[in-house]
Amino acid sequence: MKPEITTLDNGIRIVTDNMPQAESVSLGMWVNVGSRNEEESTNGISHLLEHMAFKGTTTRTFKDIDEEIENLGGSINAYTSREETAYYAKMLKEDASTALEIIGDILQHSTFPDKELKKEKTVIIQEINQSYDTPDEHVFDLYQEVAFPDQALGRPIAGLSENINKFTRSDIQNYISEQYQASNMVFSAAGNVKHEEIVRLAEDIFTVFPKQDKRALSVPVYKGGDIRKERDIEQLQLVFGFKGFSYKDEDYYAANIMAIILGNSTTSRMYQEIREKRGLVYSIYSYPTFYRDTGLFSIYAGTSEENGNELIEAVGEEIKKITEYITPEELCRAKAQMKANILMSLESSSFRCDKNARQMLIFNRLLDSSEMREKIDNIRGEDILKVSERIFSSALTFAALGRTKGLKDSDSIRKALSISLV
Repeated sequence: MKPEITTLDNGIRIVTDNMPQAESVSLGMWVNVGSRNEEESTNGISHLLEHMAFKGTTTRTFKDIDEEIENLGGSINAYTSREETAYYAKMLKEDASTALEIIGDILQHSTFPDKELKKEKTVIIQEINQSYDTPDEHVFDLYQEVAFPDQALGRPIAGLSENINKFTRSDIQNYISEQYQASNMVFSAAGNVKHEEIVRLAEDIFTVFPKQDKRALSVPVYKGGDIRKERDIEQLQLVFGFKGFSYKDEDYYAANIMAIILGNSTTSRMYQEIREKRGLVYSIYSYPTFYRDTGLFSIYAGTSEENGNELIEAVGEEIKKITEYITPEELCRAKAQMKANILMSLESSSFRCDKNARQMLIFNRLLDSSEMREKIDNIRGEDILKVSERIFSSALTFAALGRTKGLKDSDSIRKALSISLV
């Protein structure tokens, strides 16, 4: 059965994906608001709001919320990204209405009590500090910052401790009033679910959100650059980055396939050459990051201090090669991996719920799996060469964390990676 879509009178879109063989339902609200909606002074408030939504409503304490869900054997959670915030649950099919009502309650009637806000600030600051203490996480915050300097897209999702400490209950209430608007929201459900029932319940429950569109976001400008943080740790954490592109770009599928061939599988070129053959790293991979209007292409590697410069040269060699040739075997294998990943993921109601919501937010429609497979099948070797040249001719972003003093300078790294000086 194909997913069904209904837009409520207030503008909230409802999408359901019936999986009649399932005994459970995954469902939740996806909001087109994330850290890139924040000003510098409010960086971190989207993530704080997501945490505080579970800390009590006008009719439920935070303990009531947890117990009501877990007494039915279900689970409830949330996440914040740079471009969206999601509040979701997974329940047995007969308890879907309870989960929907609770999600409606926490989104519309949360009280953000000062006592809980004070505690949650402490929790989030611990989360921020934990990221600092986890080098292979912190290096990506440094990387994002230098790729998009002085812009919302370059700031950390969790925010900075000084911001978190100063946020008040009123700040959170004002932010949700400004940003959480019906036209920016999608309620998604996948599993053993009836569309008409979900629509009826949503119409009764989601009544508070205003209809108007949120303010337009400024288009981020990719800059690139070099950032190095000296730290006395055993491994060098390195990220090489280049300008990517949006979900809607014509090269979306080619970029994904190129990433698989270059470094996103155990048969990839970098994994085989740099890890298996030369033993320079424990972990190395490449991946594209897509946003609604821009993107990144990134290569991560963790290596020892003495192998850092040899690793840079080796990455440069693989970048040069992938702009020159693709073998038919590599292309066929990467296509098979991408298509298999799409099809196998569809067996999960949680994946389908998230996928459908995000596609509605990005494209205002759902992409059929057959449409995606056809686009993958149509990718040719020359498309991979074209997209690799497009990506690797852009300005370089280089982030390093660890014992960095012996690393090549910025110009030498650009030359090693066959990047024109810009």
